Amino acid sequence: MPMDMETTAWMSLYHVTNAQDDRRPFSKATLKRIWTFARPRRGRLAQYLGLSVVIAILAVVTPVLAGRIVDAIVRGSAFDVVLGLSGLIAGIAVVEAVLGLVARWLSASIGEDLILHLRTTVFDHVQRMPIAFFTRTRTGALVSRLNNDVIGAQRAFSDTLSSVVGNLVTLVLTLVVMIGLSWQITLLALVLLPIFVLPARRMGSRLARLEREAANHNATMSTQMTERFSAPGATLVKLFGRPSQESAEFATRARRVRDIGVRSAMVQSVFLTALTLVSALALALVYGLGGFFALKGQLDAGSVVALALLLTRLYAPLTALASARVEVMSALVSFERVFEVLDLKPLISERPDPERVPDGAVSVEFENVSFAYPSADKVSLASLEEVAVLDTRGGVQVLHDVSFRAEPGQVVALVGSSGAGKSTIASLLPRLYDVDGGSVKLSGVDVRDLSAQEIRDTLGMVTQDGHLFHESIRSNLLLARPESTDEDLWDALRRARLADLVHSLPDGLDTVVGERGYRLSGGERQRLTIARLLLARPRVVILDEATAHLDSTSEAAVQAALTEALAGRTAVVIAHRLSTIRAADLILVVEDGRVVERGTHTDLLAAGGRYEELYRTQFAQEAVGQGASAV
Repeated sequence: MPMDMETTAWMSLYHVTNAQDDRRPFSKATLKRIWTFARPRRGRLAQYLGLSVVIAILAVVTPVLAGRIVDAIVRGSAFDVVLGLSGLIAGIAVVEAVLGLVARWLSASIGEDLILHLRTTVFDHVQRMPIAFFTRTRTGALVSRLNNDVIGAQRAFSDTLSSVVGNLVTLVLTLVVMIGLSWQITLLALVLLPIFVLPARRMGSRLARLEREAANHNATMSTQMTERFSAPGATLVKLFGRPSQESAEFATRARRVRDIGVRSAMVQSVFLTALTLVSALALALVYGLGGFFALKGQLDAGSVVALALLLTRLYAPLTALASARVEVMSALVSFERVFEVLDLKPLISERPDPERVPDGAVSVEFENVSFAYPSADKVSLASLEEVAVLDTRGGVQVLHDVSFRAEPGQVVALVGSSGAGKSTIASLLPRLYDVDGGSVKLSGVDVRDLSAQEIRDTLGMVTQDGHLFHESIRSNLLLARPESTDEDLWDALRRARLADLVHSLPDGLDTVVGERGYRLSGGERQRLTIARLLLARPRVVILDEATAHLDSTSEAAVQAALTEALAGRTAVVIAHRLSTIRAADLILVVEDGRVVERGTHTDLLAAGGRYEELYRTQFAQEAVGQGASAV
């Protein structure tokens, strides 16, 4: 019996500690959306709730049968009667155990199925968001929606719903049976209830606050470790000589988590001791008052035992139901946080009947293009940026009436100052953003009329950071064309001037490149991204300062690979070093979002405008750099 009351105390502690009291009103719209996720599982949900009701009934029947056994013994009934009742209790226990396992399987299958549905829905939705969403959102906050909030929403089906139904049935049946046995003792038990429930609510809320504080500290430590343990983060810490300060900050948070752990352990111990003591006192009163009535002949001895056993069935569901509203609201908050992400509408949508790019070489045309980056309130959430209010600035036009045409097979180069709008122009071609005015066309077809897959099949892009996933060389290459054979991969590596290096690696194509490819040099990383581009075989190539941060040796190797990549393809090249684009068919000088000059290298130098100024300045800087290297 003391063990039963201790279990009741633990259940009380669990319910009040794990619920987050967010006092929001019920939202009918949220409930309707939740039902859309629950509807495909309504059959299993009905079975689960039905089993929960049956298990609750069996939990009340057992104490009543135990009381009858005591009465049979006191009356000196035949052994067969006692044996029959004992067998019935054993049978009920077996049935209850089997039904409990079935209910647990249903709970797990419903919950895990819901997690799968929510996670894949959110993941697929996030993948459709514009690049502006990812440039503003903290990755950790977004991942939390896919993990913590999805699990919190799942708990509404796997735990809270059955808990409310089962506890309500148990409570009603227990009260009915107890009142039938002795209304006086039942009243006494209800009078003692506040002494049991109030400490649970008070101490549970305190524990919940401690756990949330510990969770916040752990999340901060996790963020610190994620950022500092990445290759660029670790390099930054070492370069600025801050390892000791970083260690001190981490240790401060870790010590706080330790202190909270000690306080939580003591609060739990005090709470459980107090509740166990209250429970023991309640049992003593039940036995005392029940014994008094039994000695006076007003109550059977078996009824006293049944009442004592039923007492645990009374306190546990009452305590759980007292916290049910908080648990339900906690689950609703989790659903709302998930729906908040799903309600962010992607700025880019596909036509239901997309067009195709004509076969053959592809032309690229910008026609009177104007563009402004979207404001934060259109692409992000304050909670994902971890700010109080979103920045409403935005909508400032960065491209103004940009027009040019690259004929099939031509190379068009974009040059100009940093921030002039060159990368913005490049990002409009693969439709990372949509134009606000004018149009971007591939062989005369507006990119807004193409499917995303058609654009990916037509365009290939190499950026200046040469991003790679923390996977093998093979996996990074197969992103471009999953059906490629090893022979295809080696051919692409050879054409990118990287085959000899990969052959020399112990694991060859299965060599893991490290986070963001940091196990490779900058030039090797760029050549690997070029190999990926060659494998994709696009008809249009976009190079966004692909050699901007390379040394002369690496640049020469990358330029050789780029020559292979550009052969026979239409190309838009953003150039940092003007010497690399002298052979371009058309050079556009971009300043303040406008095309201010256009022509060939020779024509622009002869014109003596902005291009000539940029070229002479860069040539002088390179000459100074070469002189310094010679010294």
